Amino acid sequence: MSTPETEHHAVPDNAQPARAGLTANEAAVRLAHDGPNLLPGAAPKTAWAIVLGVLREPMFLMLLAAGGIYLLLGDRGEALFLLAFVFVVIGITLAQERKTQRALESLRDLSAPRALVIRDGQERRIAGRDVVVGDVLVLHEGDRIPADAQLIDGQLDVDESLLTGEAVPVSKLSDAKLPPPAIPGEGALDPHASATPSLLPDEAAIALGRPGGDGGATLFASTVVTKGVGLAVVQATGARTAVGGIGAALAGTAEVDSGLQRASRGLIRKLTVVALLLAMALVLVSWLWDGRSPLEGLLAGIALAMAILPEEIPVILTVFLALGAWRLSKSRVLTRRVPAVEALGAITVLAVDKTGTLTQNRMQVAELAAGEAVFLSSASDLPEPFHTLVEFAMLATPLDPFDPMEKAIQGFGHTRLANTEHVHDDRSPAHQYDLARDILAITRVFADTHPDTYVLATKGAPEAVADLCHLPEPGRAAIQRQVEAMATRGLRVLGVARGTWQAPAPGAPWPASQHDFDFTFLGLIGLLDPPRPEVPAAIAECRAAGVRIVMMTGDHPATARAIAAQVGLSDRAEVVTGPELAALDDAALRERLRRVDVCARLAPEHKLRLVRALQADGQVVAMTGDGVNDAPALKAADVGIAMGERGTDVAREAAALVLLDDSFASIVQAIRGGRRIFDNIAKATRFVFAVHMPIIALTLLPALLHWPVLLLPVHIVLLELLIDPACSIVFEAEPAAADLMRRPPRPLSASPFTLGNIGYALAQGLGIAAVLLAGHALLHHFTTWSEADLRLVVFTALVLALFLLILANRDLAHAALANLRGDNPWLARMFVGVALVLAAVMLIPGLRAVMGFASVGLPPLAAALGLLIACGLWLQTLRWADGWRLHWTPA
Repeated sequence: MSTPETEHHAVPDNAQPARAGLTANEAAVRLAHDGPNLLPGAAPKTAWAIVLGVLREPMFLMLLAAGGIYLLLGDRGEALFLLAFVFVVIGITLAQERKTQRALESLRDLSAPRALVIRDGQERRIAGRDVVVGDVLVLHEGDRIPADAQLIDGQLDVDESLLTGEAVPVSKLSDAKLPPPAIPGEGALDPHASATPSLLPDEAAIALGRPGGDGGATLFASTVVTKGVGLAVVQATGARTAVGGIGAALAGTAEVDSGLQRASRGLIRKLTVVALLLAMALVLVSWLWDGRSPLEGLLAGIALAMAILPEEIPVILTVFLALGAWRLSKSRVLTRRVPAVEALGAITVLAVDKTGTLTQNRMQVAELAAGEAVFLSSASDLPEPFHTLVEFAMLATPLDPFDPMEKAIQGFGHTRLANTEHVHDDRSPAHQYDLARDILAITRVFADTHPDTYVLATKGAPEAVADLCHLPEPGRAAIQRQVEAMATRGLRVLGVARGTWQAPAPGAPWPASQHDFDFTFLGLIGLLDPPRPEVPAAIAECRAAGVRIVMMTGDHPATARAIAAQVGLSDRAEVVTGPELAALDDAALRERLRRVDVCARLAPEHKLRLVRALQADGQVVAMTGDGVNDAPALKAADVGIAMGERGTDVAREAAALVLLDDSFASIVQAIRGGRRIFDNIAKATRFVFAVHMPIIALTLLPALLHWPVLLLPVHIVLLELLIDPACSIVFEAEPAAADLMRRPPRPLSASPFTLGNIGYALAQGLGIAAVLLAGHALLHHFTTWSEADLRLVVFTALVLALFLLILANRDLAHAALANLRGDNPWLARMFVGVALVLAAVMLIPGLRAVMGFASVGLPPLAAALGLLIACGLWLQTLRWADGWRLHWTPA
C-alpha cells in the first residue's frame, strides 16, 4: 500500500546527509521515473483468456451443439435464443472471475513485502514496491531486503541462498563510501534532466558486487537478514536488481489449489463420464425405441448431459475461498495462502505466544530489585543504588533494538539516567555472545580505557545470569524467591550482571563461552506487559467452540501462569518448561501436553517439537509466531499465523495467515470466518445436487416413459442462469449461524461431498422430482390440457421450487419459509430475479414460443402453486425425518 505509516523514531540531528534519507518529493519523482520496485511477475488473467477458458468448458460446447441442432431442425428462434445465452454465460463467468481476481489481487497487495525507510528524517513503513534508488533502508533481523543496496552503517548476517544456493549466511560489513553515481534512476532527481539509462541486471551486478562471500557491503534484493541491525542505501530496484536478472524463474507463484478444489475436480470428472454415457444411451433409446429422429435424440441426450453436470461446484469453491479470504482481511487477518481458509474451521488447538498476542506488547519497566532494595517505576527519581543496574542493562541491549523488552529498557534508561555518566550511546561492542540453547543470556563486550581490558554487560533469564555469576546456593535461592514474587505479579523478569576480562595477550581469541568470564550479579528488572482487554472474551469463545488454547512463551513459568490466569486461558497450575520438554521422549511429551496448557522458558526450536507432538496426538494445530526462528514451526503447523506488526518478513512468508493488528481476538474472528465459509460451501453444494435431481428426472424419465419432452436445452440453460447466482452470490453471503462457535471443530478430513450431505441433497431433489412427475401424470390423466400447458405448469413449479430449495438449505434446523429472514441481502434480489424470469417467459410472446409454453391462465398457475406446496411439504417431511433420526441415533 502506497500510503506510508510514520513510526515514532527520528534520525539523530547529527546524522550524516546520506543517512537522513530522501524527501517525500524526491522519492515520488524517482518512483515515477524508474517505476515500482517489482520483479517481473505473472500478469493477471485477461478478459480474452477468461473467455477462452469458457469456450473450453463442456457446458459451453453442449450449448453450441444444441444451438446447431436447432438450426438443422429449422427452429431458428430456439437456436438464436440458446446461442444468445452463450454470451450471457460468458458475461456471468467474466463477472465471477473478475470478482475473484480482485479479491486475490487485494490480498496480494496486502501481503506484499514491506520496507522500513528513512524519509524526511523519519522512519516510515512503506510497501516494498514504493522503494526507490537512494532510499535509506533500516534493516533488522528477519527482514527481507527489498532492493539491491549498500550497507553504510552496522553489521549484518544475510542469507543469500536464493542467489548462491549456499545455506550458510554471509557477513556484511558497512562501507559508507557509495559506488559512482551511475546507478539506475540517478537522473530522476531532476525532472528536467535527461533520463539516465538503467543498468541491465548483469551490469548492475558488476557495479555493485556479486552475491556470496563474507566482508562485502553489498546487499541483494530478496535475501534475508538473519542477524544484526544496519542502514543501507538502495542502489537498484525492480528488474535492475541481481535477482531481477533471474527473470521468469521468479515470475510470481500460482495459487495452489485447495484440497476441496482438487476433490471437486475429481468428482466433476466422474460425473462428466456418467453424463456422457447416459446421454449416449438416451440418444440410442430415443432413436431405436421411441422412433425419434437422430437429431431429436441427440438434442435429448445433450439436455440430459447438461442437467447432470454440476459445473457450479468449481465456481463455488473458487469464489467462496477467495472472497472468504478477502472478508477475513476486513477483520485484519491477511490470508497469504487461500487453501488455509479450509483448515481454519478444523482447528482444535491454538498455540499462541504470550507477548503481543495475549498481551498489548507495550513493555515498560515496572520494577527493579538490587539486593533487598526495590524500586517501583511509579516513583519519581531513580535512587543511586539502581544506576549501575540500569546502566549495564542498557549496555547489554542494542542501541536501536527490535525486541519490545529491549526497547523498554533503553527508553527507561534514557529517561531516568539522562545527563548522567551512565549513558553510553557512543560505545559499540567489540564482541557479543548471543542467546544460546544452554545459556539463556546475552553478553556484550566493550573495550575499556586500559589496553586489552574489556567490560562485560549481561542480561537474560535470572537463573542463567545467576549461574554465570557462579553464585552459591543460598544466593541463587534468594534471587529465585525474588523472581517468583515478581513473576506472580505478572512481571517478566530479567537478570543483569557486569564483568571484566583481561585478554591474556594482544589479539587473543575470545573465550568460547560466556561461562569463561567472571560476573557480578547486579539485580533484577521486572517488565510489565498488560493483557489485551479483548482477550478473556475471545478465549471464552474459543473454549465454547471446542478450541483449546496452549500458551508457548519464553517467560518464567510463574509469569506465564499469572498471565494465563488473568485472561482465563487455564486454571491448571502445571507448566512444562523448555528443559523439561527436552528431557521427554515423544510419547511422554504427547501425554504431558494432554494436561498442560502453559509452556514456559521455551527456545524457538522447542515450538516446532511441540507443534509436531500435538499433531501426532491427532490435533489440528494453529500457531502464532513472529521471529526468524519461528518460521519452521509456522510452516509445520496446520495453520501458521504470523504477527503483522512485530513479525519479521521471514515469519510472514512462512505463515498461512498474518494478523495485521497482532490481536488474539483477530485469530478468533479468523476461526469464525473459516467455519462460516465451510458451512456456506456445504449449503451451496447441497443446493446444487438437490436442484440438479429434478432437472435430470424431468429430462430422462419422459423419454423413457414415452411422454412429451418436458425440459429442452433452452429450459436447462435458463435454470442454470438462476442456479449460478444462487450458488456463488446468495450462499456466499450467508451470515454465520448462531451456534457456529458453540460447535466442536470439524474433522480436517471433513468435506461437503460426504455421503451425508450429498445424500440429504439427493433426497430433497428426488422428492421434488417425484412430486413434479406425479403432478404431470395426474394433470395429463384428469385434464385435457395441451403439452404446452403441462410444460408451463411443471417449469413454473420447478423454478419456484428452486427458490424453495435455497430457503430450505439456508438452515436445515428450520422450515423453508422460516428461513425468509432478512439477514442475507442477496435473498430478496434473488427472489426478484426469479420472479422477473418467470414473468418474462410467461408474458413475452416471443420468449413464450421459444420455451414451448401455452398462454398463461389461472388454472395452470393454480396447479403450479399446488405442486409447489407439495414440494414444500416434502422438504418439511424430510427435515422432520432427519431430526427424528438424529434424535434417536446414539452419540
